[in-house]
Parts: sequence; C-alpha cells; structure tokens
Amino acid sequence: MTLIANIRKPDFEKIFGEFLNLKRKTIANVDAIVEAIIEQVRLDGDAALVELTKKHDRHDIDTNTLRFTEDEKARSIRCCTKEHLSALSVATERIRDYHKRQLPEDLDYVDATGVRLGYRWKPICAIGLYVPGGTASYPSSVLMNALPAKAAGVQRIVMVVPTPDGEINPLVLAAADIAGVDEIYRIGGAQAIAALAYGTESIEAVDKVVGPGNIYVSAAKKMVFGQVGIDMIAGPSEILVIADGSNDPDWIAADLLSQAEHDTCAQAILITNSKKLAEQVRISINQHLNNLSRAAIAEESWRTFGAIFVVEQLDQAIPLVDKISPEHLLLAVQEPDALANNIKNAGAIFLGRYTPEALGDYVAGPSHVLPTDRSARFSSGLGVLDFMKRTSLIGGDAKSFRAIAPAALALAEAEGLDAHALSLSIRLDSDNGG
Repeated sequence: MTLIANIRKPDFEKIFGEFLNLKRKTIANVDAIVEAIIEQVRLDGDAALVELTKKHDRHDIDTNTLRFTEDEKARSIRCCTKEHLSALSVATERIRDYHKRQLPEDLDYVDATGVRLGYRWKPICAIGLYVPGGTASYPSSVLMNALPAKAAGVQRIVMVVPTPDGEINPLVLAAADIAGVDEIYRIGGAQAIAALAYGTESIEAVDKVVGPGNIYVSAAKKMVFGQVGIDMIAGPSEILVIADGSNDPDWIAADLLSQAEHDTCAQAILITNSKKLAEQVRISINQHLNNLSRAAIAEESWRTFGAIFVVEQLDQAIPLVDKISPEHLLLAVQEPDALANNIKNAGAIFLGRYTPEALGDYVAGPSHVLPTDRSARFSSGLGVLDFMKRTSLIGGDAKSFRAIAPAALALAEAEGLDAHALSLSIRLDSDNGG
C-alpha cells in the first residue's frame, strides 16, 4: 500500500525514518556465479564468450561474428524511421553541446617560493559501454554514456550489447553510430564486463567500464573494479516531486509514473503542501494506470515503494529531500530556485512545471546517468570529468628547493622514513643545492 503521511502527525519522524530504510534492491546471491564467469573469460577468452552467449542469450556466434560489421550497422539504421533518427540527432546535439561546456582548464603557476605547480587534464584512453540488450533496450542510454566520453576526448569507445535470440533494437546501433562508438560486440552479462576488463583474443581491454545492467552486470563491475575503473553501481530509478496546490494533478501523476514504470523496485515520491492535490494525484495515478503498457510494473512500484508526504510549508520539504537524496527531483512550484538553492542532495533538479523528468531522460542535455539509492549525498551524475584524469605538476630549481625542503626533511624524519630524508638532505648538503 502506498505510504501517505502528514508532517503534523506525532509519529511522522518514525514513519519517515522507516520509509528511508526500505530495501528496494533485489537480493540475490550471484557473486559465486559471476566470479566463475569472470574466471572462465580470463582463462578461455573468445571461446568463453561464444559458449556463454549461446547458453544465456540463446544465440550462436563464433569468433568471427562477435563484432557487428559496418554492413550490419548500416542495415539496422535503414530499419529506423526518419522520425526516430531525427529525434536521436536532436538529442545528440543537445547532449554534446552541454558536455563540451564541462571541459576543465589546466592549471600552471609559480608560487611565492618559486615552485612551479599545476595540473593537466587528459582523457582516459579507452572506455567500455555496457548497454542492456533485446528489443526493449534503450538507445538514449547509448547517447548519455558515449557522448560525455567523446566530449572528454576518449579515443576508443567499445560497446557491448547482448542480443538474446539474435535480436537487437536497431535504434541502439543507430545511436552508437551517431555517438561515434568505435567497436560494438554482441555480448552481454558478466562475461561482457570480464571481456572489457581483461580482454580476449578479439577484444582489447579498456580502462573504464560504464553503463547500466542487471544484478549480474552490477556484481561483475564490482569485482573488476581496480583492474578497470567503473562509473557507479546504479540501483532502481527514483523520482521525488515537490508540488504546490496550483498544479494539474494529472501532470504530477504522470511524472511519478514515468519512473515507476521502469522497474517494480523503482520509487516515486510526492511532497506537497496541499492535501487536496495529494488526494487528486492519488486518484489520477489509478486512472493513468488503466492506459499504460507497463501498468503492472508501475502499479507494483507505486504500491510497494511510492509515498505521498503532506507538509504545511514547502520549505519543510528541504530537509526531507536531503535525507532522501533522490536521483531525480522535480520542483513543480511557482519559484523553483527558492527551493533548489537550499537543497544539498539530488542527482538532477528539474526546475518548474514545464520541465518534466522525461525531458532529462532524452533531450535536455545532461547525462541521465545519475546517483541512486541515496548516493547523491556523495556523488554526481555522469559527466565529462568521469572520462578524464588529472595529473599534478610539480617543478622547481635550487632556490625553491632550499626554501621548502627543510620542512619536508623534518616531516620525513618524524615519520622514520630514512630514505625520504636522505633524498632531501643529500641535496641540501651539497654546495650548489642540486
């Protein structure tokens, strides 16, 4: 049953605390299975990929058909409608434009002692992008992961996508083409993550793996972390809507369901200062559910994990938001900045009634890969910096060395690191200072 609670209730803090502690992730002991798959790929390479693809995706491939050819991509693109290709183009331009503005500047300066300091940014050399497969996969996710990497200057982008029963959404290949993906392999699951991390005869290893996947993919990403970088371990989708009483309840209901339809473990939350709107939205959700193709999923999500919180003043929502730390926060209020400026924890904030979260999923510009499960408290959405590395620069001459080395020598001696101290003192003791 969907939780409905009023902040005026004496036990509201207890109710809210229990709500925060709801477990939404599917619990499954897959570590042993995933560990065995990773080891099989490390030992057997392409042969393991062929065997596991046949077993799990019911698709016979060989080492010559692991990779999509240019002809296969071209045929898939010809299967797409002009409308869909045009929409991909619009999304691509907007996402590309947004992310190129995130490129950081290098730093290079000389401090008062004469020491040269700074840093420089360089792109990661190669990244692997995991894309869920089948006909229900999402081309938008290809754009949202690949285009920030392209903006960062990544030279090699490798995409893996399972093709269960040999099927693939042609728009996924079209999105990969328009985003500039370099290589595409028809593999998925933990075995695809292992191939990206360790490499096989046909697939050269990458430096970082990004993209969403099921529990086996998530477990594999955890296990290969350290061998490669990863973006995040994403949980079920979330949306929190703050709405005042002047909203159309049908709009707000649709916004909540837009995330509930993703997954039975997704979460949709409404915070409002209007009891009337709260009741109207509840009724509207039930009406919308009659017309949705994914109604069963959305309904289970809403009934199990959804919530409506009624506050007296909208600013009472701010501490609730920061504790929830939602992936998506929609401020459907007259002056959204007044709330947004005081909110610390949210993956993305959508400002105003005409900025539904669905815009962010497709064409707004920022990547829709965002922190979930309260991790917005300490992390950010995917961006250009996730595909770059910062290297510090330190340089000096004899004069600047003599100015700061005595302090370093004292600290080295205090820590009992004699070779560190020697490296410093041998220069300090020389006639010319080095």
